[in-house]
Amino acid sequence: MVPIDEARAAKLRAANINPRTGLATDYLNHFNEAVMLLEMVPDMPECAEDFLSWQPLSYGEHFHASNFKARDLAIESYESADAIIRAEFDNITSAMTSILTAVGNAMRQAKQDKTRATLAEQATGWVKPLVALAGGIINGGSEADVDYIMTH
Repeated sequence: MVPIDEARAAKLRAANINPRTGLATDYLNHFNEAVMLLEMVPDMPECAEDFLSWQPLSYGEHFHASNFKARDLAIESYESADAIIRAEFDNITSAMTSILTAVGNAMRQAKQDKTRATLAEQATGWVKPLVALAGGIINGGSEADVDYIMTH
């Protein structure tokens, strides 16, 4: 394992970027917003229109469009993150984007609120666990970490 430059680690922590993974949880807000809108659809069918305005954004696109103070640092840190961690993270965020895009397309085709509500409930059930999994990757969670914590 490469030793962490303490000054850089402190700068990343201050920016709410995990120094070990180089990833920021702020990106998950993009998906949490879509989930929140989907959760409202069964009780408020008009929220489907709000969900349909959600657009997929890559990690870099999200930070470029955000007011995140350290957005350049977040993008640079992501780009220099460990390739294995980043690939695992990207696979999960790609799956979430695919699900949300497919559900959006299906909702546009659906004419009945009941159908849209069912789609929203299914999508929420699929995406929420993936958001949690992505959060675990950002925060550096793995079996090795659990073993380390349990032995120290």
